[in-house]
Amino acid sequence: MSEDAGKVVKPELAERVTPELKEIVIAAARDGTIACPRLRRIAEQQGVPYRVAGAAADLAGIKLRDCDLGCF
Repeated sequence: MSEDAGKVVKPELAERVTPELKEIVIAAARDGTIACPRLRRIAEQQGVPYRVAGAAADLAGIKLRDCDLGCF
């Protein structure tokens, strides 16, 4: 399992995180966090499952906040 930024991410999710997706998530984050609705929107815009977008946030060391549905 990948352990970037101290968070364990399942390999099958980590391998689907592209550098582009990770950079998009980093750019959308503020103060090391990202709101759940914003991350869901990024996943939809990029055509990836929510869990892959969540893995991108985990790999970047970004924490989720305002979680609505428990998608990540």
